[in-house]
Amino acid sequence: MTQGRYVEALGREAQKEIGDTMLIDAPSNDAPYVPLDSAYSPETFAPILKKLVVNPANFDLDDVRSAFYHLAAPDGAQPSQIGAFLAALHLTGKDSQPSVVAACADVMQRHALSVDVGNFGQGPICDIVGTGGDGHNTFNVSTTAGIVAAGAGCRVYKHGNRAATSSSGSADILMSLGCPVMTLPPSSISQVAKKSPFLFLFAPNYHPAMVRVAPVRKAIAFPSVFNALGPLINPARPTAMIVGVHSPRLGPIFVEALRITGVKRAWVVCGKEGLDEISPAGPTNVWDLENGVITEKEISPATFGLEPNSIESVKGGSPSENAATLQALLGGRLPLDHPIENFVVANCGALLFLSGLAKDPVDGVRLARESIKTGKAAGALDAFRAASQDGAVKQ
Repeated sequence: MTQGRYVEALGREAQKEIGDTMLIDAPSNDAPYVPLDSAYSPETFAPILKKLVVNPANFDLDDVRSAFYHLAAPDGAQPSQIGAFLAALHLTGKDSQPSVVAACADVMQRHALSVDVGNFGQGPICDIVGTGGDGHNTFNVSTTAGIVAAGAGCRVYKHGNRAATSSSGSADILMSLGCPVMTLPPSSISQVAKKSPFLFLFAPNYHPAMVRVAPVRKAIAFPSVFNALGPLINPARPTAMIVGVHSPRLGPIFVEALRITGVKRAWVVCGKEGLDEISPAGPTNVWDLENGVITEKEISPATFGLEPNSIESVKGGSPSENAATLQALLGGRLPLDHPIENFVVANCGALLFLSGLAKDPVDGVRLARESIKTGKAAGALDAFRAASQDGAVKQ
């Protein structure tokens, strides 16, 4: 089953499952604001909002884009209008339609600050992200797997934020490791990429036009379309991705949106226990995107040549605690049968497989372990830490 037909009749129930995914907060002080067209105003937004409420069947993708241009403009809509729009989009079920999510992501990308990541290294630009909301509070496996994959030769350009629903988000653990990601401006990214195969793009620094929406999002008591946008608006525009979701209802939505937005190779994954990563404990649902074709399958630790470990054994802690665990792993101080080691190399192995560096997931695990054993994973972290410190805005 392929393209839009894959997600036919998913309905609004799926959106109820979307958690606090990649919240867009205020940018750091060094991120300049980009003025938008002053023609967008509350007066021009009113008829668009009315059409969505009164005649939702005829509210098409052009209307979605026009509405989002108003939301992105400095004075394009009143907070009450923004809240009403997000509520109407939710109640009509349109924010569970992949084409709508993709259209919103397109507008956000157009208003994001541009970034030049250069052309350093080989292979596709990759990203690996768990979208949050699963309530399991596991170790920062996506960030760690990304660093290990970078050590194995993969270009991993992550796009993320601080924690929204867990104790330690990707930005939190990296800052605990001495990487000043919040003050690393877009203008420095190309120089960082020249020195490091691993990058981290702090989301608020790249989407300042959406800051004004943040208070409305925090005030409303339901998830909105913004919760689904994080993996789709990476300014580095990765073409190979792993995206973790906490509910199987979300898998078809995300994989179709990834296809629409131009990602070539992706796994959208959901552990059977509602984990937004590849599960260390048992089966994981996978929505596999390759060459525009989407297929569903199930994997397990055995797919990677690994034994299962309980979710409890991979629980995370504070950013500093998780940073210490990451350093122990990269320093070779965790044995091969350690649950965290297995958790990381499985997720890393999958990314290396999707990137084309590994011939299959088992080979991906081999390359991940080699990256750790040879010190190349630690070297990737060291290179990013040094380059980001050089490129950050001094406080």
